[in-house]
Amino acid sequence: MVALAWAVLGGCAETQFIAHTAKRVGKVHEAPKAAATYKIGSPYRIESTWYYPAVDYGYDETGIASWYGSKFDGGRTANGEIFDMNALSAAHRTLPLPSVVRVTNLENGRSMVLRVNDRGPFSRGRIIDVSRRAAQLLGFHRNGTARVRVHIMANESRVLAARLQGEAILAKIGTPIIVARLPSPTVSSAALPPPPGAAAAPVPASSSPAGQGVDGIPADGMDGMVPEVAASEPGLGLGLGVVSVVAVGPTGVFVQAGAFAQFDNANRVRARLANLGPVKVTSVLVNGRDLFRVRAGPLASVTDADRILKWVIDAGYPDARIIVD
Repeated sequence: MVALAWAVLGGCAETQFIAHTAKRVGKVHEAPKAAATYKIGSPYRIESTWYYPAVDYGYDETGIASWYGSKFDGGRTANGEIFDMNALSAAHRTLPLPSVVRVTNLENGRSMVLRVNDRGPFSRGRIIDVSRRAAQLLGFHRNGTARVRVHIMANESRVLAARLQGEAILAKIGTPIIVARLPSPTVSSAALPPPPGAAAAPVPASSSPAGQGVDGIPADGMDGMVPEVAASEPGLGLGLGVVSVVAVGPTGVFVQAGAFAQFDNANRVRARLANLGPVKVTSVLVNGRDLFRVRAGPLASVTDADRILKWVIDAGYPDARIIVD
């Protein structure tokens, strides 16, 4: 039997869990007033596919995002909260609920922090469902889907998990104490004069061309809701509602049938799928080990990728998936 292994993208490096992380989380990551609970959950099956929820602070994946809205607005999420399509939230198949993730639209560079509080999407070709408002701010509400990178914000997710689990323990033993958040250190700042012989740099005036939002983002692309835009690196723990703009390069959409430890096994799969179009074997180093990926593509559209994905699954590769690279 051929052992099928998946090539995964490298996870984000974890940093020391320190008090200022709790400060960064702040109010935007607090659980809503509905009965939110911390939940990992048992394995579950949708149609013929099994999903295995688990704590994964190294999660980092690229793929296709979609959004959901009015059909589910006001319903319960998987961890007991009320879904609000105008809030900034997301659904993921396996991450703990709630978790904090950064979603970056690889087509326009918009990036923002979202709170995962629901299960989904259950379309095989998608890796995350975001709320309608999140899709608007990320710039793909009208298109319906986007190529994205999703990576977990490990420290923020740990803080959220610890606080919710702590509140559950306190409630169970009947204490009136409610832990609203972890304590944060006192921070003070002061403006320092320039060193001798140096002058302070002038502050440039800001301006936006007509018909554009902040930093050149088209205002009409956000349906009248232009967020604050911060030019910063992704993963710095910015609050909900803050859209950062990061540099992104060209990407391609592929359907990956699998990744194999032996080239001969990968090549046999390539030959079997050759009638689908351009199918190639490429190598990648994962955890110091060479794997050989079998991929169809690049594909012209998400619609084409969905069609090829179904064909690959029907050909006997049920773990095939759409990736962006």
